[in-house]
Amino acid sequence: MNSAYLDLIRIRFLMMLAYRVNYYSGIIIYAINIGAYYFLWEAIFGEQTVMGGFTLAQMTTYVAVSWMARAFYFNNLDREIASEIRDGSVAIQFIRPYSYLLVKMMQGFGEGIFRLLLFMVPGLIIVCLLFPVTLPTEPGVWVLYFVMLVFSFLINSQINILTGLFAFFVENNEGMLRMKRVLVDLFSGVVVPISFFPGWLAVTMKWLPFQAITYLPSSVFTGRTAGDEALRVLGVQVIWFLVLIIPILLVWRQARYRLFVQGG
Repeated sequence: MNSAYLDLIRIRFLMMLAYRVNYYSGIIIYAINIGAYYFLWEAIFGEQTVMGGFTLAQMTTYVAVSWMARAFYFNNLDREIASEIRDGSVAIQFIRPYSYLLVKMMQGFGEGIFRLLLFMVPGLIIVCLLFPVTLPTEPGVWVLYFVMLVFSFLINSQINILTGLFAFFVENNEGMLRMKRVLVDLFSGVVVPISFFPGWLAVTMKWLPFQAITYLPSSVFTGRTAGDEALRVLGVQVIWFLVLIIPILLVWRQARYRLFVQGG
């Protein structure tokens, strides 16, 4: 990898480090969210031992790890790109000797590493102390989960980049950005696991990339998906990562053409 791209990761990490106090408060907010969901699901389960394929212990772990994973893969690349398109600064990127799309991905990765080390890990430790979270005991599960977590970041960032690039084609895509955030949180399984969705909607989700962001990795972490099936869902993530490259490149190509037309 070009050292310039590695520098972008380091620079974004250092920028985030300057505002680390904000993320300490974010840990508290996420812990409160997890607590609210824990007591909600405890009330929903009642005397039942299994719902939607989850035990209460698995659901507690799923909620905790899903929200903390969100702390890692979440970023505002869509808003950054849209802002740079609106103020015209994106035009400068066309003449620079690097890939604008790869630059944004590296910046997002730098933010993600910061969030992993100073948000997700300490947040998960605090949540484990507060709630009955069951962590995997097999090292292989941890390794597979962290690999899947990287793909969660990549796929979520791809969706963000794709959404941000639509600012080339609309005067104001603020509504699209808000809708995208709601859809990702809902359909990725952060708010409600996909196994609780109505049959037709659960089937539809299998043909969309959202499940690959949260639901599939968290299912592996909680032990609901193991063995060969765990490797299969990793394959699903890899496929979606490769598939999403195509629309991004197509939209980027059309966006460049559109920008040149406006400039002329």
